[in-house]
Amino acid sequence: IPELILLLILYYGGTILFQKVVALLGSEEYVEIDAFWAGVLTLGFVFGAYASEVFRGAILSIHKGQIEAAQAIGMNRWQVFYRIMMPQIWRFALPGIGNIWLVLLKDTALISVIGLDELMRKTYVAAGSTQDPFTFFAFAALIYLLLTAFSMAVLQKAEKRLTRGMRRS
Repeated sequence: IPELILLLILYYGGTILFQKVVALLGSEEYVEIDAFWAGVLTLGFVFGAYASEVFRGAILSIHKGQIEAAQAIGMNRWQVFYRIMMPQIWRFALPGIGNIWLVLLKDTALISVIGLDELMRKTYVAAGSTQDPFTFFAFAALIYLLLTAFSMAVLQKAEKRLTRGMRRS
């Protein structure tokens, strides 16, 4: 399901659902889902699913012989996980998690559709009030570009640190 549709279903449909539940409980109080929490839950659901697949792939990429060797020298399950598997999982998963982070960073602009005051919403309001949309949207694009470049630099440094001492094939 596209993130935008899921966001709209959660924000508007969730409010209707909560309103009906409150009515069944005998209250006439109006209940509305907060735009911030609708955005957090939507992006959390979508990107949590992506991240779980990245980590699943990283776990499956560890050779079974390493786990068997660690068990053969007497390591218990937790020691095998923390000393053998976890460092490799992070090494294999970091590029995928980095890509997910960059897409998530850019997808936060979707939340402006439900009225949350974030960068794109503020840009839209400012562009509409000054009748100069190019300047404001170009500045918003520059901010996203800077955030992405900074994130890329941090991710590259982390990836370099995690692959320290590894041979490139």
